[in-house]
Amino acid sequence: MTNQPVMPLGIDRFDQIRTEGYYYIDKTDMIAELLRKTFQVNLITRPRRFGKTLAMDMLAHFFDIRTDSRSLFAGLHISEQKNLCEKWQNQWPVIFLTLKEVDDLQLADAKKKLAMCISDLCYQHRYLLESEEVKAEDKAFFETLLRREADDVELQTSLHVLMRMMEAHFGKQVILLMDEYDVPLAKANENGFYQEMLNLMRGLLNKTLKSNPFLKFAVITGCLRIANESIFTGANNFVSDNITGDRFNEYMGFTKEEVARLLQDTGFTDHAEEMKRWYDGYRFGSIHIYCPWDVLNHVNALQDNPTALPKHYWENTSHNDILRTFIQVANDGSRPELDVNEKFETLLAGGYIEETIEENLTYDAIHSSEANLWSLLYLTGYLTQVNPSDLPEGSMPEQGKVFLKIPNEEIKVIFQKTVVSWFHENVTTEDRSVLFDAMWQGQEEM
Repeated sequence: MTNQPVMPLGIDRFDQIRTEGYYYIDKTDMIAELLRKTFQVNLITRPRRFGKTLAMDMLAHFFDIRTDSRSLFAGLHISEQKNLCEKWQNQWPVIFLTLKEVDDLQLADAKKKLAMCISDLCYQHRYLLESEEVKAEDKAFFETLLRREADDVELQTSLHVLMRMMEAHFGKQVILLMDEYDVPLAKANENGFYQEMLNLMRGLLNKTLKSNPFLKFAVITGCLRIANESIFTGANNFVSDNITGDRFNEYMGFTKEEVARLLQDTGFTDHAEEMKRWYDGYRFGSIHIYCPWDVLNHVNALQDNPTALPKHYWENTSHNDILRTFIQVANDGSRPELDVNEKFETLLAGGYIEETIEENLTYDAIHSSEANLWSLLYLTGYLTQVNPSDLPEGSMPEQGKVFLKIPNEEIKVIFQKTVVSWFHENVTTEDRSVLFDAMWQGQEEM
């Protein structure tokens, strides 16, 4: 098939997608929605591989005062809003910091990686060292950050000082974009130094977000909303949007209309049902969402081989430690109140379960209750809410609870592989092993 559009696999730079001719599904209406009702701190949480980093890079290119991004946005939805673009496009100082690389196994290495991220950020803004508007003491502090010589307290103060320097230089408040803010905490929890990393990140965020006169507003993304009292203490004008909300639900992930258009543009409309069965099923707010990573990968595979079968691409982006940890905690005998095996069987058989969802979690308390464990699977994309239209007439969850199911065939395969593997390794009960083997073979009726 000739003249096929190229899928932007693994590319999260908005400018690269737009200038190098990659296929792009227009998500720029997110800018207008953000500006329609902007809070000082806007936290957006979504599962991994749903386009958070690309969305943040798009925002950075739109707002950054140091560039002219009109050609990047030409022909896209936001370019039609002339008054908005005149007021906001390339009119504001921007800090764009991603913490997704701060995923080390040791505390010392994690601190070094954070210092490197701040140093790289300073390198991008090294023009401030030549500014006549910036104070000499701030320049000296800036050079300490640039050389990666800052201690913990200086790291916690780094963004505040950088914003003060930018406000002095440009005469305008600064927009902060922080991507994957909770990766350092998730990895610290896995590797035994959670409290130390929490103290460091709490200091960084509080100094940056709390009563900061140099902050225009902040947009922060991650997988989980960590409880305010744990990390966002004292942040004013704070609002969060997760997968239960409706505000940004269509801007991270693909809607069914967008997938239909993609399949039409690539000539694979006959794969629509296959795409839906494998990669749809996520319910963000009131709409269904496809995982964009999976959709793009499968279209790319079809371009190379029109008979290519669906694969579980999402699994290959992680070791799925969340699922394995869940099963281990539920079956290690130390938590007799956790009896989740029957619920796993129900989910694997295509059914749904009724659970309480805790939207504010802390990584160190995830294993403290069964509700937290199910909440983690829900908020990270392994489970999704059941569409009310798919329920028997009159079915309603108890107040404060929701019906959860496995969203699609891909996640079902990941569940099957993880559960079967664990039981083969740890359970000697023949009947249980036979049951999960049967599910793996698609013979749920056995």
